Amino acid sequence: MGSASAGDKMDADFDEETPFSSTSPSSTSANTSSSVKPHSFHFDSSSLPKSSSPSFFNHSRTRLISKSIYIVLIKAKINILLPFGPFAIFLHYFSGGKHVWVFFFALLGIAPLAERLGYATEQLAFYTGPTLGGLLNATFGNATEMIISIYALKSDMIRVVQQSLLGSILSNMLLVLGCAFFTGGIVHYNKLQVFNKAAAVVNSGLLLMAVMGILFPAVLHFTHSEVHLGKSVLSLSRFSSCIMLVAYASYLYFQLRSQQNFYAPVDQEVDTSENSDEEEELELTQSEAIIWLAILTVWVSVLSGYLVDAIEGASESLNMSVAFISVILLPIVGNAAEHASAIMFAVKDKLDITIGVAVGSSTQISMFVIPFCVVVGWCMGKEMDLNFQLFETATLFITVLVVAFMMQEGTSNYFKGLMLILCYLIVAASFFVHVDPKSGDD
Repeated sequence: MGSASAGDKMDADFDEETPFSSTSPSSTSANTSSSVKPHSFHFDSSSLPKSSSPSFFNHSRTRLISKSIYIVLIKAKINILLPFGPFAIFLHYFSGGKHVWVFFFALLGIAPLAERLGYATEQLAFYTGPTLGGLLNATFGNATEMIISIYALKSDMIRVVQQSLLGSILSNMLLVLGCAFFTGGIVHYNKLQVFNKAAAVVNSGLLLMAVMGILFPAVLHFTHSEVHLGKSVLSLSRFSSCIMLVAYASYLYFQLRSQQNFYAPVDQEVDTSENSDEEEELELTQSEAIIWLAILTVWVSVLSGYLVDAIEGASESLNMSVAFISVILLPIVGNAAEHASAIMFAVKDKLDITIGVAVGSSTQISMFVIPFCVVVGWCMGKEMDLNFQLFETATLFITVLVVAFMMQEGTSNYFKGLMLILCYLIVAASFFVHVDPKSGDD
């Protein structure tokens, strides 16, 4: 019994030894090999990574950073316009006041930044989910308009703020949505594209509420029916802005918490079948997406300052009204992210996301950005109000009605997209021949 147990013990020691021993059949004893060799193994394994791990991790980190820079700043074809931003700053200080070229190059420099903002937001949306991701896409897609508006507000250019925000709404609802419907209808020619009609109706209702908030101050001013001349419109605008902010906060709660299933896509099979495509598009980590959002936002804010300073000079040099520049040219650049995102999702037959990007962005501008600018102007002592003048207010009202009728069936095709694009061309031509009235012409 004792010899058997000793043999079993030796066999066990031998089995424990073999993983650590190399090929040494001439080892002196099982106890020596079992007590010494494991220690020597742990010593060698701990010493080797310590000497090699810093260079390995530094090399890996450098590769990740270079890959991130390549993806964000080099890979996209629109990034060929990035050098125009620094060139605009150079011209601002060394061109002797050539506002046309400063405005033109700053406009070109902001375009890729706006598109890259949308790309980084889409990457972040993979980690936050589709509902919150759509909200983030709309928010950072409108970051360019918000930054330009705040800079113009600080420079007492209230009409530029109003017209640029109005132009963003018109561009998103007519041009962006129209291009998305048209492109999606061409790609899916033999298929009826559908989207969540209930969600579109809610967005249309919010847009009509925004029109009501903008319409009443304009009517009150132009009918000369103010109780306190010159003060009632401003007071009404600030009160209505606070109400609109409350309504938008309620809408966010309704969308994100209360009625999440209300905004579910109408065709779940499409989303599940294209999960592989979404996984292939994931190119940035969550921290990288957040860092790039911060960097791009700061750079957009820098260029926006030079852009706003050059607007009036460019208007005089080009013999073009400030209204046309603010309503048509600025929003086309600022909505580059929405353009790319909406068309991309329409081509993939994900119209619910397209509606969320285009119409949701218009809803956010009208119900949040515009009232927010009124409140910020209130805090800064600027008389920013909701009186957008009759011409602009009427244009907004008709645009909201047209888009609401286009979306009431919950379907889209290339003809609807073409009609929206043609409507935008009419609006652009109208503002090209429109001259902003002076304060004494009211």
